Amino acid sequence: MLTELRIHNFAIIDKLDLRFGAGLIILTGETGAGKSIILDAVVMLLGGKADTTFVRADSDAAFVEGVFQLKGPEKEAVFEILKREDLMDDPNYVVLTREVRKEGRSIARINGRTVSVSLLRELGAILIDIHGQAEHLSLLDSRAHLGLLDRYAEVSKPLSEYRQTYHALQNLRRELSDLQKAQADSDRKVEMLTYQAEEIEAARLKPGENEELRKERDRLANAESLAQNAQEALAVLDEGSPETPAASDLVGQAAQALAALAKIDSGQTELASQAEILLDTMSDVVHNLRSYLEEIEFNPKRLDEVEERLDLINSLIRKFGGSIPTVITYAEDARKQLETITGAADRIVELEMQEAKLLEKIAKQGTALSEKRQKAALAMGKGIESELDHLKMASAQFSVDFQTKPDIHGAPLQDGTRIAFDQNGFDRVEFLIAPNPGEGLKPLAKIASGGETSRLMLGLKNVLAGADEVPSLIFDEIDQGIGGRVGMVVGHKLWNLSRTHQVFCVTHLPQLAVFGDEHYQVQKAIQEKRTLTRVERLDGEPRLLELSQMLGEVGEGTLRSAHELLQVARQMIKEK
Repeated sequence: MLTELRIHNFAIIDKLDLRFGAGLIILTGETGAGKSIILDAVVMLLGGKADTTFVRADSDAAFVEGVFQLKGPEKEAVFEILKREDLMDDPNYVVLTREVRKEGRSIARINGRTVSVSLLRELGAILIDIHGQAEHLSLLDSRAHLGLLDRYAEVSKPLSEYRQTYHALQNLRRELSDLQKAQADSDRKVEMLTYQAEEIEAARLKPGENEELRKERDRLANAESLAQNAQEALAVLDEGSPETPAASDLVGQAAQALAALAKIDSGQTELASQAEILLDTMSDVVHNLRSYLEEIEFNPKRLDEVEERLDLINSLIRKFGGSIPTVITYAEDARKQLETITGAADRIVELEMQEAKLLEKIAKQGTALSEKRQKAALAMGKGIESELDHLKMASAQFSVDFQTKPDIHGAPLQDGTRIAFDQNGFDRVEFLIAPNPGEGLKPLAKIASGGETSRLMLGLKNVLAGADEVPSLIFDEIDQGIGGRVGMVVGHKLWNLSRTHQVFCVTHLPQLAVFGDEHYQVQKAIQEKRTLTRVERLDGEPRLLELSQMLGEVGEGTLRSAHELLQVARQMIKEK
């Protein structure tokens, strides 16, 4: 419910900081005092039009902020939006803010963070209904009617069971559709996947094979240079020439000399050992060089084979992946897809049988759901017509229009027809009303505006009190065209409604105002040659004076009448 409302520099309002409780909250005041301006501010707060004309003269911006306490069934819906938009703050409150600047820029905030106006409007629709401002009236939105009827009919359990079947059917149909598409394209896809898998498998690829082949290719392509370099090294190390002894011979001579030296000077034993190691190392190098020379292959045919193999591997890598392992995985995946496509026909038959069973189940559940709704709609219609009778609309008629749509792919009914369905069942529901005799039933959105509409909404709200989850309701112009006697009835019904909702009512009727749990007087004042709106909460004698003034010129008679009205209202409430 709305617990705090702050309005700054909005039209003739310089500053209002109001706090509200639960129950029925009455706003009274002379015409032009600013009651409608307060409602305009609330409409803007809820995502309505933000006009620069709202900005008070000599001010830079108009500002409206509302603090809403979350404690009813609306809490879950608000939480869902706040979590989705990452706007969670205090779990028990949400703060909406709207600002419009004189240059035309509008800013919307939720819990202090800037949001789009559409998001503000989405959240505001959950928190407040304003009756008298059709654009904010949820009951005039036919899309909300089915939810209201369902809550009135208390069909949450069968609706939940129906939705489980519906979602299972939707999942099955998605799988079936994917398989049918795959099957329709299967010939071309099978041919392509088979070719790709066989092409990769025929290559018999091994991870790391391309690196080994590159090394082999380098050796084969440079065999002559490799042999020449190895032979030159071998000649220097081990073969020598008539003019120059081999390096190994020279090192051997040096090793013998150092061994003889060490026998005389034992301190040089380590030096002699190092010479022996050097001689052994050279022997190993010579041995390895001879082996390497034997392995060097002058084989143009093998070189061609290696080049061909590398070309094949590189071609597969370019087509199917960046490495040999990736190419191998591609072939494995292709085989798996082939298995899926091959088994698709059997799976399609199986899914079609399951689909038929689920359609039969959804037909039974949907039919039962529709029957409950239609039975509840009759009871709801009688209840609303009874409410309207009390509100001096005895000839008004109310009905719930049920529409269905044929669909060849829909749920099969017992008469052999098939009917469209969605997650809410078969029914398209709209509330119809005939306020006056002979007019015929029409959609709520097309009925007359003004007090008649507000009274109609009051009757609807009273009957749907348990089904309507919007916590705060604002009624404007509800007293148009009604007298004092009906005013007492309307006031009593508003009070009844305020036991389950926070209800604001702007009124000129004292017979209605006496039922308020809180009474606020809206006044217009002149201060420093500027028009200002002031709001004062009335209790005790000030409230009695306001009620007396609403009856006529304040005097002993009007004061006594106002007191009697308060007594009658208290008695009616007590009897309730």
